[in-house]
Amino acid sequence: MAFRFLLATRNPGKVEEIRALLSDLDVEILAADTLDEPIDVEEDAETLRGNAEKKARAYADRFDLPALADDTGLEVDALNGGPGVHTARFAGPDATAADNTAKMLTELSTVDDRSARFRTVACFIDEKGTPHYFDGVCEGEIAEAPRGDQGFGYDPIFVPEAHEQTFAEMDAGAKNAISHRKKAMHAFRHFLEQRL
Repeated sequence: MAFRFLLATRNPGKVEEIRALLSDLDVEILAADTLDEPIDVEEDAETLRGNAEKKARAYADRFDLPALADDTGLEVDALNGGPGVHTARFAGPDATAADNTAKMLTELSTVDDRSARFRTVACFIDEKGTPHYFDGVCEGEIAEAPRGDQGFGYDPIFVPEAHEQTFAEMDAGAKNAISHRKKAMHAFRHFLEQRL
């Protein structure tokens, strides 16, 4: 019988990426949007780790199943590591991905150093309520303008290190091979393999 766990996100892009990264394991991933009553968890922790644990624990407690959540931040050197934990709300509490991207390009319009990284922290709450953490980082830089229509979020303006295409110009397989989330999920996958 497959090992079942909840994926505590309503972001369809994240669900698709994580399912692809774990597709050959004997696991059943229940996405939040397939549940009868998905819950909203306010991501108000001071760190990515804090937000990831808060989301995973809320779902694990509510549905009495192990749960995985992640939080991802874009850390831009010229912005002193910001927006970081505020990445999704960079342009305001109701900002769209396009709003956030536009604000980022405006903030960096007079900046030469465009180095940045995506950082993902995943938290898995197991059957006993114990948290386990998995980190992944993808170094890169912010492009001068959006390019591509794949992916989500800041993908149209993030160029990973040693590449010329933005994440949004890559197909899902190419992005998943090098992404921050892939690195965090690779660590989670290794953890699952030990359990399975």
